[in-house]
Amino acid sequence: MPGFELFGKEERKEVNDVLETGILMRYGFDGPRNGIWKAKELEKAITETFGCEYAQLTSSGTAALTTAMLALGIGAGDEVIMPAFTFVASFEAILSVGAIPVLVDIDETLTLNPEAVLQAITPKTKCIMPVHMCGSMADLHALAAICSEHKLFLLEDACQSIGGTYKGKALGTIGDAGTFSFDFVKMITCAEGGVVMTNSKDIYTKSDGYTDHGHDHLGVDRGADLHPFIGYNYRISELHAAVGLAQIRKLDQFLALQKRNNRLLRNYLEQVPAISFRVVPEGGEDSCSFLSWFLPTTEMMQAVVAEFKEQAIMAGNFYWYVNNWHYISKWDHLKNSITLARISPEQEAALLQLKTTSFPTSDAIMGRCISTAISLVWTEEQIKEKGEKMVAAIKKVLG
Repeated sequence: MPGFELFGKEERKEVNDVLETGILMRYGFDGPRNGIWKAKELEKAITETFGCEYAQLTSSGTAALTTAMLALGIGAGDEVIMPAFTFVASFEAILSVGAIPVLVDIDETLTLNPEAVLQAITPKTKCIMPVHMCGSMADLHALAAICSEHKLFLLEDACQSIGGTYKGKALGTIGDAGTFSFDFVKMITCAEGGVVMTNSKDIYTKSDGYTDHGHDHLGVDRGADLHPFIGYNYRISELHAAVGLAQIRKLDQFLALQKRNNRLLRNYLEQVPAISFRVVPEGGEDSCSFLSWFLPTTEMMQAVVAEFKEQAIMAGNFYWYVNNWHYISKWDHLKNSITLARISPEQEAALLQLKTTSFPTSDAIMGRCISTAISLVWTEEQIKEKGEKMVAAIKKVLG
């Protein structure tokens, strides 16, 4: 994930523009900021780059998910269907609005299995939230059809897939709303930040107000704004937005390098007949931030992981099956409903039920999968060395 890898004079220039004015906040202080509005510029660049009507920056990807849910009217007791493989932020955001995360199995896209989604729908279901993990997407055609049939919202968590597309449209712009994360290790970094994208003026207006304490932003003086509803503080700063503005202008360069390096590394792994690769839905284009690959059995993959560690080549290879940030098998704090304050009885009951819920289909997929992070700064010689070492270790284990 390249954001921090290619950080240079362009980012420093944009940040210095802000520092020279001394106005670090995105709202107000119109005079002394001398026409410098980095957050506004970045929002405009997002709409133009990714092809959505509206973009509202937030302080993080998690804040973007929370904001999007509230703008969609998702709240207490509503069920949101999400995959068992994701980042913890996905269920944290659902819980934060009083809703209930309903975890279901994935398929070899490493994202939501549409059949599992269908089986999980109840009268309380309000939203389906695919999480486009590791650069690629869910079967959005199938999920959109389910949402249409059952009158549900489609909210795309595209935080890990900036630059991926589906049938010519950017991931994050296809559902009712979508989100990106701009944290330090994402395709585009602001250091910390996120965005809600939508083609709905109503969802945008609510997102805009909610992220700034409910201000309607309709007057010339922010201090005199009206408050149509209660909001929160999920604002991004001008400094963070400045970094993102420089980064988004490099996106085509990032993607070209990433796709080249992904292809070069894949050429080595394809030499092993036992290896297969994640499924990208027809019409989809992976952003190539990871190369996700499978072996035939969990036992084989665990032996390869052990060999990678023995040879000190595990760095950059993520075995999500035992990762406590990304897969349900290690989310004990979720399954035991460990919170700092009381949550609703309905939420608590749903979380505790996860202790006895099994995900054998997902286990069988995640146990066989490694995702190799792709660097933009690798040389061809470095890729050759990495690929040859990985292949040799895999062949040693497989015999």
